[in-house]
Amino acid sequence: MLLLLVRHANAAERDPAQWPDDRDRPLTDKGRKVQAEVSRFLRKRDLSPSLVLTSPWTRAVQTAEILVEVALVGQPPVPCEPLARDPDLIRLQDFVGNRAGPAIVALVGHSPWMEDLASLLLGGTGTSVRTDFPKSGVMGIEVERLEPGAGELRFFVRPKMV
Repeated sequence: MLLLLVRHANAAERDPAQWPDDRDRPLTDKGRKVQAEVSRFLRKRDLSPSLVLTSPWTRAVQTAEILVEVALVGQPPVPCEPLARDPDLIRLQDFVGNRAGPAIVALVGHSPWMEDLASLLLGGTGTSVRTDFPKSGVMGIEVERLEPGAGELRFFVRPKMV
């Protein structure tokens, strides 16, 4: 299975007066545009996911919805609470394993947890691999199972590349 780790697109600045709960911050217009470009890039390279799991936070859900629409994914994104914080591989396996074995699965979440998940899959610990994971960035990791150190990096797309 190819996992696409997707960091949510650019969101509105924190403003407790406008969004008392940080989970409610929406994407900016620029964030939407950049995410559409990245999603189009994936589609043109036959990297459209068959399943999109997303943090339930607004900015991640909106990112996932753009990915689904532009990359022509056949089903809506599925909220996945473990992606809202430090991802737990066992809980993620429950979400991924309960689906009909898709070849490409997108996981849409937040920093630093996307970096921590990549580190866990690639190096076996949550902090062994560190990288700048930009908003709307996508890291493709091939895995046979969701276990520490079981992944192999296939690509890393930064929005400036598309």
